Amino acid sequence: MKGIVVQFRRGRHTVHERHFLLDLGMTNREEAKKMAGKIVVWKSPAGKEIEGKISDAHGTKGLVRAIFARGLPGQAVTTEVEVKEHHKSEGKK
Repeated sequence: MKGIVVQFRRGRHTVHERHFLLDLGMTNREEAKKMAGKIVVWKSPAGKEIEGKISDAHGTKGLVRAIFARGLPGQAVTTEVEVKEHHKSEGKK
């Protein structure tokens, strides 16, 4: 499943560098909550991969919050991410 990086998670005075809002094509909060715990991978133009994890839904329109291991660069906004079922090191349970 693919999605789009929408924006940093931010407030009026604070930007959370590792937290991003993602649009995965969900239409409401209930659908978005089912995605919590899944792994997200962003690939840079140079081929480097940065992994993150979907933490929860954001708002009522189907966006999700993802926390990445390292912060993504600003150029990642409006680019694609890929959602995976499990982490590479985890086996299917």
